[in-house]
Amino acid sequence: MTNPSPDLSPSIIVSAVRASCATCSMHQLCLPMGLGENDIDKLDQIIGRRRKVPRDGYLYRMDDPFTNLYAVRIGHFKTYQVNAGGEQQITGFQMAGELLGMDAISTDRHHCDAIALEDSEVCEIPFPRLEELFGSMPILLRHFHRMMSQEITREQSVMLLLGNMRAEQRFAAFLVNLASRYVARGYSSTSFQLRMSREDIGNYLGLTIESISRLLSKFKKQGLLKVSNREIELLDLVTLKAMAAGTETCS
Repeated sequence: MTNPSPDLSPSIIVSAVRASCATCSMHQLCLPMGLGENDIDKLDQIIGRRRKVPRDGYLYRMDDPFTNLYAVRIGHFKTYQVNAGGEQQITGFQMAGELLGMDAISTDRHHCDAIALEDSEVCEIPFPRLEELFGSMPILLRHFHRMMSQEITREQSVMLLLGNMRAEQRFAAFLVNLASRYVARGYSSTSFQLRMSREDIGNYLGLTIESISRLLSKFKKQGLLKVSNREIELLDLVTLKAMAAGTETCS
């Protein structure tokens, strides 16, 4: 790679190095359809730095002041809260194309910790500047509301998982959800790597790590999936979807 020309100013060099939203592989998930080139340019101008977060590194912690939203560009994260007894409760797993930080909008303080499950990278979006764009870009505001609605729906789904579903149904729903999110990103819907540990999955689903191991063995024995360490291949997605919906039981 050649060095930048000495005649270029630092601001021009930064602009040339920083890839725009339009060229990002995740832009179709982050940005609304129909956003014009001029509008994308306006959004590019407010995007802050790309921030690398190493595995097990914190993106933000509970009670940190709210300044940015974070669009996951590369990698995976988990968010969790700590209850009064000091126990950790995982509230979600986030992947490329999803936003982190919306929990802090109402109070200007984050309500959870966000930690990288692997070496990851986010785009920082200063929220005050984003709000300024909403007035002139109603399509962007509608898209943001849609993403907030999806986040609320996800939280309600977790409550349903923990409240009413049997262990087999919880785990099937978890796998089906991952499959649908990966296929939306252009990846295989039946073959992927679990970025989170079995302990984390159990914590999220309200199950023990021993229960997760037993369910993996049970689903494998029934021909629903193959598993090798963290590599998962779903062999019968139709049945898993039926189990997640509660229309078929796992014998």
